[in-house]
Amino acid sequence: MASHLNPTSVNIRKQIANLVKARYPLLYILSAEEERVEAALMELCRISGLQFRRWSITEGLRDGQGETVQEAKDPLKVLQWLSDSTEQCLLVLRDFHIFLKDFNAVRRLRDLHRKLPFERKHAVILSPTLFVPPELAKEVTLIDYPLPDVTEIGEIVDKIAKSMKAKHNRELRVMEDSDERQSVVEAALGLCRHEIEAVMAKSLVERGNLEVEVILSDKEQLIRKSGTLEYYHPREDFSDIGGLDNLKGWLRKRRNAFSTRAAEFGIPKPRGILLLGVPGCGKSLTAKAVGAYWKMPLLRLDVGRVFSSYVGSSEENMRNAIKIAESVAPSILWLDEMEKGFSGSQSSGYSDGGTTSRVFGSFVTWLQEKTAPVFVLATANNVSQMPPELLRKGRFDEIFFVDLPSPEEREVVLGIHLEKRKRAPDRFDLAALSDAMQDFSGSEIEQVIISGLYDAFDQEQELTTEHLLQAAFETVPLARTMKEEIEAMREWARVRARKASSVSAERKQVEDRKIDLT
Repeated sequence: MASHLNPTSVNIRKQIANLVKARYPLLYILSAEEERVEAALMELCRISGLQFRRWSITEGLRDGQGETVQEAKDPLKVLQWLSDSTEQCLLVLRDFHIFLKDFNAVRRLRDLHRKLPFERKHAVILSPTLFVPPELAKEVTLIDYPLPDVTEIGEIVDKIAKSMKAKHNRELRVMEDSDERQSVVEAALGLCRHEIEAVMAKSLVERGNLEVEVILSDKEQLIRKSGTLEYYHPREDFSDIGGLDNLKGWLRKRRNAFSTRAAEFGIPKPRGILLLGVPGCGKSLTAKAVGAYWKMPLLRLDVGRVFSSYVGSSEENMRNAIKIAESVAPSILWLDEMEKGFSGSQSSGYSDGGTTSRVFGSFVTWLQEKTAPVFVLATANNVSQMPPELLRKGRFDEIFFVDLPSPEEREVVLGIHLEKRKRAPDRFDLAALSDAMQDFSGSEIEQVIISGLYDAFDQEQELTTEHLLQAAFETVPLARTMKEEIEAMREWARVRARKASSVSAERKQVEDRKIDLT
């Protein structure tokens, strides 16, 4: 297989310069930013004393100023020119991967691989798509040219601010607050240079300043193109979550953990959390609220979309999803009901040729080894279907168990949903309703209110406590339907997971009785 340089290298230009100095003849640069990469290569040629040449099937062979060197639009003819030329040069071949399906082009490149080092000439395939035929695997060196990093984006921001100062004598607000500038820079990570310049111009037109919200809105296009990730626009807030005080406290403490100030303080970036528990008790709602609270892109990974009928495509889809999540980092990667997506990993070798197992293995390995600031927030309802590899220490910072709401939490949830429907909570007997809804989940409490609204509307009356009590009486909660499964889940979590809520007096008595019995 072709040698592959680390795409996370801080100084990719220096790596390329070292390869040219060492006379590596065939390079393959993966990037969609032709102008940016070619500008770096032209500077390298100037320093190294090489002639810069570029070729495309539409323009033929040209120099760094765009002047025609030769009308050689045929891919084989430009390779022949490189072979016959007496110039010491670096030739960029735009989108040449398309012609690597032709064995004549492959054979000519293999011949050039032996010849070019002695003549101080280099061929560089520049393409956003990777295609290396097996015949060239030993000859080509692959280079992932990274998107602009925080330093380069910071230079773009400073350039725009300087231009605004010179032309309009106006200081941008983002330059007066270092934290806001850092947020703008980090929000632009994952975009190429022309996308960054375009979205910042858009922000100036719309807001008169460089705003994080405008930049993040343009990132959605990048996410949607992936096909496996969904950019979620959070409309929820922590105030929409009833209870879960331990979980919310944990998340609040880590709100600014991805900032430069936190890094200077010595705080490691959070890796992620796994939320296990009873369905309908706020796990997914918490994931949605964190995106808004932390002001970070919330990316939902649909594991079902990862799988494809083509051999190798599923694994590639997972790798691409991870790559995109890292490119827009710092970000939150949300996997909802994860046990359903990976539940077949153990028997995958017998059912789908090992595809699920390989996809799961790629994800788990990345989860363990990742260095990019991607916070993974996974939820699951059924712990018995969870692959054991996901539950061991090191995968997540913490595993939280989300139980049914306590009596106090049920009152809070009732108040939240009543206010959402423009009803004043103090007009209702929340304590009586809470008692009537014992073992109800948060989503079931919401449905009781909705059912009560329908009854009141049908009777042409205003919603009352009696309507809600009647609706609660007619509802059979999941905790009673699946009593044994939920009790087993609670028993598993009792010593293996951290409680998302403080233990209420009612539940504490129940747990104390269990301990006494044992």
